[in-house]
Amino acid sequence: MAEISWEQFEAVDMRVGRVVGVEEFPEARVPAWKLEIDFGPEIGRKRSSAQIIHYPREKLEGRLVIGVVNFPPKRIGPVLSEVLVLGALDDAKGVILLRPDEDVELGDRIA
Repeated sequence: MAEISWEQFEAVDMRVGRVVGVEEFPEARVPAWKLEIDFGPEIGRKRSSAQIIHYPREKLEGRLVIGVVNFPPKRIGPVLSEVLVLGALDDAKGVILLRPDEDVELGDRIA
């Protein structure tokens, strides 16, 4: 595992957001959802593509998530992904989304 400096870690802007929209993404090579995530008034709403198909739409809508909001946008097929949603990789289930265990303000920084 490569080490990074504290300054490199501080440069990654991770924030709390709420999934406010979930759309099917039939054009994706690997099954995925298109998400719209609200990161509060400072950052606003951002779009993302996420390979989290074991989550049904009902479990995603309204869910708090953690996202990296300062990566440059990345084109994933026809979708311009503006945020990286974070999760743990599970061999059996795929990505398990990270979230705070209590309600916090949208846009709160992860430290």
